[in-house]
Amino acid sequence: MSKVQSYSLFTDFDINLFKAGKHFRLYEKFGSHPVVVDGVKGTYFSVWAPTANQVSVIGDFNHWVDGEFKLNVRWDSSGIWEGFIPNVGKGTIYKYKIHSNNQGYISEKADPYARRCEHPPKTASVVWEDTYKWKDKNWMKTRKEHNSLKSPYSVYEIHLGSWRKKAEEDRSLSYFELADELVAYLKDMNFTHVEFMPIMEYPYDPSWGYQITGYFAPTSRFGYPEEFKFLVDKLHQNGIGIILDWVPSHFPEDVHGLGYFDGSHLYEHPDKRKGYHQDWKSLIFNYGRNEVRAFLISNAIFWLDQYHADGLRVDAVASMLFLDYSREEGEWEPNEYGGNENLDAISFFKELNIEVYSSFPDVQTIAEESTAFPMVSKPTFAGGLGFGMKWMMGWMHDTLQYFAKDSIYRKYHQNEITFSLAYAFTENFMLPLSHDEVVYGKNSILGRMPGDEWQRFANLRLLYGCMFTHPGTKLLFMGGEFGQYNEWNFQKSLDWNLLEFEPHKKTQNYFRELNKLYKTTPALFENGFTQAGFEWISYDDTENSVISFIRKGDKPEDNVLVICNFTPNPIQKYRVGVPNKSKLKEIFNSDSEVFGGSGILNLKQITSKKQPWNGREYSAELTLPPLGIIILQLK
Repeated sequence: MSKVQSYSLFTDFDINLFKAGKHFRLYEKFGSHPVVVDGVKGTYFSVWAPTANQVSVIGDFNHWVDGEFKLNVRWDSSGIWEGFIPNVGKGTIYKYKIHSNNQGYISEKADPYARRCEHPPKTASVVWEDTYKWKDKNWMKTRKEHNSLKSPYSVYEIHLGSWRKKAEEDRSLSYFELADELVAYLKDMNFTHVEFMPIMEYPYDPSWGYQITGYFAPTSRFGYPEEFKFLVDKLHQNGIGIILDWVPSHFPEDVHGLGYFDGSHLYEHPDKRKGYHQDWKSLIFNYGRNEVRAFLISNAIFWLDQYHADGLRVDAVASMLFLDYSREEGEWEPNEYGGNENLDAISFFKELNIEVYSSFPDVQTIAEESTAFPMVSKPTFAGGLGFGMKWMMGWMHDTLQYFAKDSIYRKYHQNEITFSLAYAFTENFMLPLSHDEVVYGKNSILGRMPGDEWQRFANLRLLYGCMFTHPGTKLLFMGGEFGQYNEWNFQKSLDWNLLEFEPHKKTQNYFRELNKLYKTTPALFENGFTQAGFEWISYDDTENSVISFIRKGDKPEDNVLVICNFTPNPIQKYRVGVPNKSKLKEIFNSDSEVFGGSGILNLKQITSKKQPWNGREYSAELTLPPLGIIILQLK
């Protein structure tokens, strides 16, 4: 008698949806599921391996013996192998031993749908279920307000393993510890959201999580799956949204992973011109294969459904959209129309976003997309890809390039700091200063700033002030908020000891207050994606290296005037045009002494005069602090 009993979670309808690439809850069917069959506890296993002629479950329960627990292949040509194994339950360590019809190829694979994985460097899957009881009901009811495109959206990007370590034990914080320390920090610093670099299981620490093998399992480095849920729950209970980095662009060739899964190119595209990523030495999903699309979209839905994620930041979108991405002539093949667009990937993104937003209309998908590909964040019904937001890589590049220049040369490059407004409303942009900008010899953000120490910190404050008053949402990589000196090193904790020194402590205070200002000033977020929210006063005062503009809320009385001085010279009696007769009250000044500045402020309320300036009938005289940004309420 077979040790594997016939049993299935799949209906005929499930199979038809799977074959058509339209089943987006595959995690409910595939993988290992503890169940009771005829009064006997055990585990149901199912795996997709159409090229196999034998699939066995091997594990600690049978001393890893091949062929003892052979799964049954379904009769419907779906390529699914399945069965129930009695007396195998939660905590069982296992893999699939796959014998292929392809030249006798044999492999041992981790379960693509496993809910838990062994702690790296071990590579097996673990039968798991949890009965976690969520306590974030209030957040889930109201999160549409927090995730709306008309709400403040300030994101703290974090690598869990290196944010803060237990120095005495030389280890990272656990999910439980992060639920205390990280949540308290985010709340104190007034961030609205946190973005985790990939937490799906990955074998290789230096990949930072971007080479995934366990797509449905939070990494075991920091605890159990329910402990990660506890962390998410705590974030929500404290009014903080969570965005997960999601990586559908590639996967590693590790022997226990998805590559050559059943002795065939099952998940990866069989043509290396479309199936192998030369830069990352990894495999690329076959976006034109129905079952693979269903796997990926099910994975995206899984994290939103099972882990209450508030958004997905989709990694390396550009590498998926273009057939010639990072390839020389002759290394790629045009599409059927002769172009370089990957039509399968484009249709995949549209289907992904349609499914995400129809199932979870109160979340956001965010594309890390670095090219001029059009309509990334426009609705699919209008011909767009359907993302909620897109990273504004052009702003990041131009802004960092401008700020790296000594102030005496900035007047010749003012277009670098103003050009982003020429296209700021073509997409729903998020302004990123991400981990990619503080690695591989690029220096830290503070390290890029020119001048002596005072000027470097003043430039940093000015940079962040420009970021938070520019249209669009915001993302900052951890450490930037207190002026981390060194580049990010994933093996080490952030340099929290810097907060013992006044410039760093005051920079942290500045960022805390800047976040607070952003969250409480409607003009800075209500119209962040439309031309109605922005109006230039002056972008061409190159001689002084000064720019001025108005940010507008839904109500005219909420409008604010922003002026930036990009030189270390304070300017007295600087005249600026204003929309009408008004009273100006300074509500924020980066040069305040509490932030480490020199204390050149506009303390008194200023009344505009009927004196034409900047093409306006009224104007006012202000004092501009050195390397400073001032924000004034217009009444």
